[in-house]
Amino acid sequence: MQRARAVLLSLACALTLSGCMHSSGPVAVTQPRGDLDALAYGPVPAAAGRGLFTSPAPRRAYAAMPAGYAAAPPAYAPDYRLDAGDRLRVVVYGQEGLTNTYAIDAGGSITMPLIGAVPARGRTPAGLAAEITGRLRNGFIREPSVAVEIESYRPFFILGEVAAPGAYPYVPNMSVESAVAVAGGFSPRARRDQVILTHGDARGMVRAAVPLGTPLGPGDTVLVGERWF
Repeated sequence: MQRARAVLLSLACALTLSGCMHSSGPVAVTQPRGDLDALAYGPVPAAAGRGLFTSPAPRRAYAAMPAGYAAAPPAYAPDYRLDAGDRLRVVVYGQEGLTNTYAIDAGGSITMPLIGAVPARGRTPAGLAAEITGRLRNGFIREPSVAVEIESYRPFFILGEVAAPGAYPYVPNMSVESAVAVAGGFSPRARRDQVILTHGDARGMVRAAVPLGTPLGPGDTVLVGERWF
C-alpha cells in the first residue's frame, strides 16, 4: 500500500512539473492605433498584463493640433461681403512693405501704405483686390498683382438664455445650434425650439424667428428667448 502511494505521488509531481514547463508567462497586448491617435497621444508602450486579458492603458490628454492645421485659412464663399471686424491678408506680389494683415475698422475701411484708406465694407475679397490694384497702378506701381483672403471673420453675438452670452469667433459652416453650444448651451429657462436671428444683407438688417438648424453668418446676432411653461 505504501509503495502504491509513492508511485501515485511521483506521477502527480511529474504531471505538475510538465504543466509548469508549458505554461506561458505574462503577455502584453496592444491595440492598433490610427495615425491621428498616434499624433494626439504619442506611441503607446507595451505594458505587461496577466495572460491574454489586459486592462486598457490610461488615456492621455489630447495634444494640441499641429500648427499646419491651425494655419490653414478658413474657406469662404466668393460672394462673401466684407464688413468691420474681418481681418484680411493682403498680398501685393514683390512688395513686402505692402503685404500685411489688415483689419477692417469701424468705418468699414482698411488703411495701407501709399494709398491710405480703402473702403472694404460691402465688397467681396476679389472686389477689394481690384480696388487696391487700381489705386496702386495710379502712380505707384506699374503692374501691381494683388490678392486678398480672409484671415479671420468678424465675430457673431449670442444673447439671452444661454450659459455664457457674448461675442465669439465665427468659423465657416456654423449653425444657430452650434452657436448655442459655443456659448455653453441653453439655460434651464431657455426656449429650445426657435431663436431670434438678426442678419445683415443687401437689404439691411433682417430679424426673424428661425429653427436651430439655420445657418449662421459672421456678424449675426442670436437671441435665445425664455420659455413661459
